[in-house]
Amino acid sequence: MINHTPLISVIIPVYNGEKTIGETIYSVVNQTYKNLEIIVINDGSLDLTLNVISNIKDTRLKVFSYKNAGKSISRNRGIERADGEFISFLDADDIWTPDKLESQLKALQANPQASVAYSWVDYIDEYGEFFRHGNHITINGNAYEKMLIQNVLENGSNPLIRKEALTEVGYFNQSLKHAEDWDMWLRLAARHDFVTVSRPQILYRTSSKSSSSNVLAMEKVCLQFIEQAFISAPTSLQYLKRKSLATLYNYLTFKSLESPSGHKSAITAMRFFWNVIRNDLSVIIQWQTISKVLFKILMVFLLSPQQYKGLKIKLKRFFVKENPVMG
Repeated sequence: MINHTPLISVIIPVYNGEKTIGETIYSVVNQTYKNLEIIVINDGSLDLTLNVISNIKDTRLKVFSYKNAGKSISRNRGIERADGEFISFLDADDIWTPDKLESQLKALQANPQASVAYSWVDYIDEYGEFFRHGNHITINGNAYEKMLIQNVLENGSNPLIRKEALTEVGYFNQSLKHAEDWDMWLRLAARHDFVTVSRPQILYRTSSKSSSSNVLAMEKVCLQFIEQAFISAPTSLQYLKRKSLATLYNYLTFKSLESPSGHKSAITAMRFFWNVIRNDLSVIIQWQTISKVLFKILMVFLLSPQQYKGLKIKLKRFFVKENPVMG
Protein backbone atom coordinates (compact mmCIF):
# COMPACT_ATOMS: atom_id res chain seq x y z
CA MET A 1 0.00 0.00 0.00
CA ILE A 2 1.31 3.45 -0.93
CA ASN A 3 1.69 6.01 1.84
CA HIS A 4 -0.17 9.30 1.50
CA THR A 5 3.10 11.23 1.93
CA PRO A 6 5.58 10.37 -0.83
CA LEU A 7 9.13 9.54 0.20
CA ILE A 8 10.56 10.66 -3.15
CA SER A 9 9.70 13.72 -5.22
CA VAL A 10 10.61 13.61 -8.91
CA ILE A 11 10.81 17.06 -10.52
CA ILE A 12 10.49 17.33 -14.30
CA PRO A 13 10.90 20.80 -15.87
CA VAL A 14 9.57 20.92 -19.43
CA TYR A 15 9.50 23.49 -22.21
CA ASN A 16 8.04 22.48 -25.57
CA GLY A 17 8.69 18.81 -24.91
CA GLU A 18 5.73 17.24 -26.72
CA LYS A 19 7.91 14.71 -28.58
CA THR A 20 9.57 13.17 -25.52
CA ILE A 21 7.70 14.16 -22.34
CA GLY A 22 5.35 11.16 -22.48
CA GLU A 23 8.18 8.63 -22.61
CA THR A 24 10.04 10.54 -19.89
CA ILE A 25 7.07 10.55 -17.49
CA TYR A 26 6.28 6.88 -18.15
CA SER A 27 9.87 6.01 -17.19
CA VAL A 28 8.97 7.40 -13.74
CA VAL A 29 5.46 5.94 -13.59
CA ASN A 30 6.97 2.51 -14.28
CA GLN A 31 9.62 2.69 -11.56
CA THR A 32 9.79 -0.37 -9.31
CA TYR A 33 9.73 2.03 -6.34
CA LYS A 34 6.18 3.38 -6.08
CA ASN A 35 5.98 5.77 -3.10
CA LEU A 36 6.71 8.91 -5.05
CA GLU A 37 5.20 12.05 -6.53
CA ILE A 38 5.86 13.37 -10.02
CA ILE A 39 6.01 17.17 -10.16
CA VAL A 40 5.98 18.52 -13.72
CA ILE A 41 6.86 22.20 -14.03
CA ASN A 42 5.51 23.39 -17.37
CA ASP A 43 7.82 26.26 -18.22
CA GLY A 44 5.52 28.14 -20.59
CA SER A 45 5.32 25.47 -23.30
CA LEU A 46 3.79 26.64 -26.57
CA ASP A 47 3.33 23.22 -28.17
CA LEU A 48 1.18 20.19 -27.23
CA THR A 49 3.15 19.31 -24.09
CA LEU A 50 0.15 19.75 -21.77
CA ASN A 51 -2.07 17.68 -24.06
CA VAL A 52 0.40 14.79 -23.94
CA ILE A 53 0.65 15.00 -20.14
CA SER A 54 -3.14 15.14 -19.72
CA ASN A 55 -3.39 11.69 -21.33
CA ILE A 56 -1.24 10.14 -18.59
CA LYS A 57 -3.54 8.93 -15.83
CA ASP A 58 -1.64 8.58 -12.57
CA THR A 59 -2.67 10.06 -9.22
CA ARG A 60 0.96 10.74 -8.35
CA LEU A 61 1.31 13.16 -11.28
CA LYS A 62 1.03 16.90 -10.51
CA VAL A 63 1.39 19.63 -13.14
CA PHE A 64 2.11 23.30 -12.49
CA SER A 65 2.32 25.89 -15.26
CA TYR A 66 4.28 29.14 -15.28
CA LYS A 67 5.56 31.68 -17.77
CA ASN A 68 8.85 30.66 -19.36
CA ALA A 69 11.71 31.27 -16.92
CA GLY A 70 14.35 28.63 -17.65
CA LYS A 71 15.37 25.26 -16.28
CA SER A 72 17.01 26.39 -13.02
CA ILE A 73 14.01 28.45 -11.91
CA SER A 74 11.69 25.58 -12.89
CA ARG A 75 13.68 23.11 -10.81
CA ASN A 76 13.67 25.50 -7.85
CA ARG A 77 9.89 25.86 -8.16
CA GLY A 78 9.67 22.09 -8.08
CA ILE A 79 11.79 21.88 -4.93
CA GLU A 80 9.47 24.36 -3.19
CA ARG A 81 6.47 22.15 -4.00
CA ALA A 82 8.16 18.86 -3.12
CA ASP A 83 6.86 16.86 -0.14
CA GLY A 84 9.39 14.04 -0.39
CA GLU A 85 12.32 13.42 1.92
CA PHE A 86 14.38 12.68 -1.21
CA ILE A 87 14.41 14.61 -4.49
CA SER A 88 15.42 13.65 -8.01
CA PHE A 89 15.36 15.72 -11.19
CA LEU A 90 14.60 14.46 -14.68
CA ASP A 91 14.87 16.50 -17.86
CA ALA A 92 11.93 16.22 -20.25
CA ASP A 93 13.83 14.27 -22.91
CA ASP A 94 15.76 11.81 -20.74
CA ILE A 95 14.75 8.35 -19.51
CA TRP A 96 15.39 6.22 -16.42
CA THR A 97 15.69 2.46 -16.24
CA PRO A 98 12.84 0.99 -14.10
CA ASP A 99 15.03 0.27 -11.04
CA LYS A 100 16.77 3.66 -10.91
CA LEU A 101 15.01 5.15 -7.90
CA GLU A 102 14.84 1.90 -5.94
CA SER A 103 18.58 1.29 -6.39
CA GLN A 104 19.57 4.82 -5.42
CA LEU A 105 17.25 4.88 -2.40
CA LYS A 106 18.70 1.59 -1.15
CA ALA A 107 22.20 3.02 -1.60
CA LEU A 108 21.36 6.06 0.55
CA GLN A 109 19.61 3.96 3.18
CA ALA A 110 22.64 1.68 3.38
CA ASN A 111 24.97 4.70 3.61
CA PRO A 112 23.29 7.21 5.97
CA GLN A 113 26.45 9.35 5.96
CA ALA A 114 25.86 10.08 2.25
CA SER A 115 23.36 12.62 0.94
CA VAL A 116 23.66 12.04 -2.81
CA ALA A 117 23.27 8.78 -4.73
CA TYR A 118 24.03 8.74 -8.44
CA SER A 119 24.19 6.16 -11.23
CA TRP A 120 26.15 5.71 -14.41
CA VAL A 121 24.93 7.34 -17.63
CA ASP A 122 24.55 6.04 -21.16
CA TYR A 123 23.66 8.25 -24.13
CA ILE A 124 20.83 7.72 -26.61
CA ASP A 125 20.12 9.57 -29.83
CA GLU A 126 16.98 11.56 -30.63
CA TYR A 127 15.23 8.34 -31.68
CA GLY A 128 15.97 6.58 -28.39
CA GLU A 129 18.70 4.34 -29.84
CA PHE A 130 21.96 3.68 -27.98
CA PHE A 131 24.54 6.33 -28.90
CA ARG A 132 27.52 5.82 -26.57
CA HIS A 133 28.52 4.94 -23.04
CA GLY A 134 29.04 7.67 -20.46
CA ASN A 135 32.10 8.06 -18.22
CA HIS A 136 30.97 5.37 -15.73
CA ILE A 137 32.95 6.86 -12.84
CA THR A 138 32.40 5.45 -9.35
CA ILE A 139 32.82 7.59 -6.22
CA ASN A 140 31.85 6.47 -2.73
CA GLY A 141 32.60 9.12 -0.11
CA ASN A 142 34.16 12.52 -0.76
CA ALA A 143 33.47 13.54 -4.36
CA TYR A 144 34.70 17.15 -4.18
CA GLU A 145 38.14 16.65 -5.78
CA LYS A 146 36.83 14.69 -8.78
CA MET A 147 33.86 17.04 -9.15
CA LEU A 148 36.27 19.98 -9.42
CA ILE A 149 37.79 18.32 -12.48
CA GLN A 150 34.55 17.41 -14.23
CA ASN A 151 30.81 16.94 -13.83
CA VAL A 152 31.05 13.29 -12.79
CA LEU A 153 27.25 12.93 -12.80
CA GLU A 154 27.26 14.20 -16.42
CA ASN A 155 23.75 15.74 -16.43
CA GLY A 156 20.81 16.95 -14.35
CA SER A 157 18.72 13.78 -14.61
CA ASN A 158 20.97 11.66 -12.45
CA PRO A 159 21.10 11.90 -8.63
CA LEU A 160 18.72 11.17 -5.77
CA ILE A 161 19.36 13.77 -3.07
CA ARG A 162 18.25 14.20 0.52
CA LYS A 163 16.06 17.31 0.52
CA GLU A 164 17.71 18.65 3.65
CA ALA A 165 21.05 18.68 1.83
CA LEU A 166 19.55 20.63 -1.07
CA THR A 167 18.05 23.26 1.19
CA GLU A 168 21.36 23.52 3.07
CA VAL A 169 23.51 24.31 0.01
CA GLY A 170 20.89 26.51 -1.64
CA TYR A 171 18.87 25.93 -4.77
CA PHE A 172 20.02 25.97 -8.40
CA ASN A 173 21.91 29.09 -9.47
CA GLN A 174 19.42 30.91 -11.68
CA SER A 175 22.10 33.04 -13.35
CA LEU A 176 23.91 30.03 -14.80
CA LYS A 177 23.20 28.27 -18.06
CA HIS A 178 25.02 25.15 -19.29
CA ALA A 179 26.85 24.67 -15.95
CA GLU A 180 23.96 24.83 -13.48
CA ASP A 181 24.04 21.07 -12.82
CA TRP A 182 27.80 20.97 -12.29
CA ASP A 183 27.55 23.96 -9.94
CA MET A 184 24.90 22.24 -7.81
CA TRP A 185 26.71 18.89 -7.63
CA LEU A 186 29.97 20.65 -6.71
CA ARG A 187 28.30 22.58 -3.90
CA LEU A 188 26.80 19.34 -2.60
CA ALA A 189 30.17 17.56 -2.88
CA ALA A 190 31.84 20.28 -0.80
CA ARG A 191 29.63 19.34 2.19
CA HIS A 192 28.21 15.86 1.64
CA ASP A 193 29.36 12.37 0.76
CA PHE A 194 28.24 10.66 -2.45
CA VAL A 195 27.44 7.00 -3.13
CA THR A 196 27.35 5.32 -6.55
CA VAL A 197 25.05 2.76 -8.13
CA SER A 198 27.61 1.29 -10.52
CA ARG A 199 25.45 0.56 -13.53
CA PRO A 200 23.88 2.72 -16.25
CA GLN A 201 20.40 3.83 -15.15
CA ILE A 202 20.14 7.25 -16.81
CA LEU A 203 19.63 7.38 -20.57
CA TYR A 204 20.61 10.89 -21.61
CA ARG A 205 19.26 11.99 -24.97
CA THR A 206 21.58 13.83 -27.34
CA SER A 207 20.10 16.14 -29.94
CA SER A 208 21.02 17.02 -33.50
CA LYS A 209 19.96 20.58 -32.68
CA SER A 210 23.27 21.17 -30.92
CA SER A 211 25.06 23.85 -32.92
CA SER A 212 28.52 25.37 -32.82
CA SER A 213 27.05 28.52 -31.28
CA ASN A 214 25.66 26.45 -28.39
CA VAL A 215 29.06 24.85 -27.87
CA LEU A 216 30.75 28.26 -27.87
CA ALA A 217 28.24 29.53 -25.31
CA MET A 218 28.91 26.43 -23.22
CA GLU A 219 32.65 27.11 -23.39
CA LYS A 220 32.22 30.67 -22.16
CA VAL A 221 29.97 29.76 -19.22
CA CYS A 222 32.01 26.73 -18.16
CA LEU A 223 35.27 28.70 -18.22
CA GLN A 224 33.69 31.30 -15.93
CA PHE A 225 32.38 28.55 -13.68
CA ILE A 226 35.78 26.80 -13.43
CA GLU A 227 37.44 30.11 -12.61
CA GLN A 228 34.94 30.74 -9.82
CA ALA A 229 35.13 27.16 -8.53
CA PHE A 230 38.90 27.33 -8.09
CA ILE A 231 38.73 30.69 -6.35
CA SER A 232 36.73 28.86 -3.68
CA ALA A 233 38.86 25.69 -3.75
CA PRO A 234 41.64 25.13 -1.18
CA THR A 235 45.26 25.87 -2.13
CA SER A 236 46.08 22.15 -2.02
CA LEU A 237 43.76 21.50 -4.98
CA GLN A 238 44.73 24.42 -7.25
CA TYR A 239 46.97 22.10 -9.28
CA LEU A 240 43.79 20.42 -10.61
CA LYS A 241 42.72 23.51 -12.55
CA ARG A 242 44.64 22.61 -15.71
CA LYS A 243 43.21 19.10 -15.60
CA SER A 244 39.73 20.57 -15.24
CA LEU A 245 40.30 22.77 -18.29
CA ALA A 246 41.67 19.84 -20.31
CA THR A 247 38.65 17.72 -19.40
CA LEU A 248 36.26 20.52 -20.37
CA TYR A 249 37.93 21.04 -23.76
CA ASN A 250 38.00 17.31 -24.42
CA TYR A 251 34.23 17.23 -23.87
CA LEU A 252 33.70 20.31 -26.04
CA THR A 253 35.82 18.80 -28.83
CA PHE A 254 33.60 15.74 -29.14
CA LYS A 255 30.44 17.76 -28.49
CA SER A 256 31.24 20.04 -31.42
CA LEU A 257 31.62 16.97 -33.65
CA GLU A 258 28.32 15.33 -32.69
CA SER A 259 26.19 17.43 -35.04
CA PRO A 260 28.60 19.55 -37.10
CA SER A 261 27.46 22.35 -39.37
CA GLY A 262 30.38 22.41 -41.82
CA HIS A 263 33.94 23.75 -41.94
CA LYS A 264 33.36 26.08 -39.03
CA SER A 265 32.66 23.12 -36.73
CA ALA A 266 35.95 21.48 -37.77
CA ILE A 267 37.89 24.68 -37.00
CA THR A 268 36.13 25.01 -33.65
CA ALA A 269 36.87 21.38 -32.78
CA MET A 270 40.54 21.85 -33.70
CA ARG A 271 40.79 24.89 -31.44
CA PHE A 272 39.14 22.97 -28.60
CA PHE A 273 41.50 20.03 -29.03
CA TRP A 274 44.53 22.33 -29.04
CA ASN A 275 43.38 23.56 -25.64
CA VAL A 276 43.20 19.95 -24.43
CA ILE A 277 46.87 19.47 -25.38
CA ARG A 278 47.86 22.87 -23.99
CA ASN A 279 46.45 22.01 -20.57
CA ASP A 280 47.45 18.33 -20.53
CA LEU A 281 50.60 17.45 -22.50
CA SER A 282 50.16 13.76 -21.68
CA VAL A 283 47.52 13.65 -24.42
CA ILE A 284 50.34 13.81 -26.99
CA ILE A 285 51.38 10.21 -26.26
CA GLN A 286 47.79 8.94 -26.44
CA TRP A 287 47.94 8.10 -30.14
CA GLN A 288 44.55 6.41 -30.26
CA THR A 289 42.84 9.50 -28.85
CA ILE A 290 44.70 11.89 -31.14
CA SER A 291 44.09 9.81 -34.28
CA LYS A 292 40.38 9.43 -33.45
CA VAL A 293 39.92 13.18 -32.94
CA LEU A 294 41.92 14.20 -36.00
CA PHE A 295 40.06 11.68 -38.19
CA LYS A 296 36.69 13.08 -37.07
CA ILE A 297 37.83 16.67 -37.58
CA LEU A 298 39.12 15.82 -41.08
CA MET A 299 35.83 14.13 -42.00
CA VAL A 300 33.84 17.13 -40.77
CA PHE A 301 36.06 19.42 -42.83
CA LEU A 302 35.83 17.33 -46.03
CA LEU A 303 32.20 16.13 -45.90
CA SER A 304 28.89 17.94 -45.86
CA PRO A 305 26.87 17.63 -42.61
CA GLN A 306 24.56 15.11 -44.34
CA GLN A 307 27.49 13.02 -45.62
CA TYR A 308 29.16 13.07 -42.20
CA LYS A 309 25.95 11.93 -40.52
CA GLY A 310 25.62 9.10 -43.04
CA LEU A 311 29.23 8.04 -42.43
CA LYS A 312 28.65 7.96 -38.67
CA ILE A 313 25.60 5.72 -39.10
CA LYS A 314 27.53 3.33 -41.36
CA LEU A 315 30.48 3.16 -38.97
CA LYS A 316 28.18 2.56 -36.01
CA ARG A 317 26.45 -0.31 -37.80
CA PHE A 318 29.80 -1.79 -38.79
CA PHE A 319 31.22 -1.74 -35.26
CA VAL A 320 28.02 -3.13 -33.73
CA LYS A 321 28.10 -5.94 -36.33
CA GLU A 322 31.76 -6.67 -35.62
CA ASN A 323 31.29 -6.36 -31.83
CA PRO A 324 27.73 -7.47 -30.94
CA VAL A 325 28.37 -6.81 -27.22
CA MET A 326 28.56 -3.06 -27.97
CA GLY A 327 24.93 -3.05 -29.07
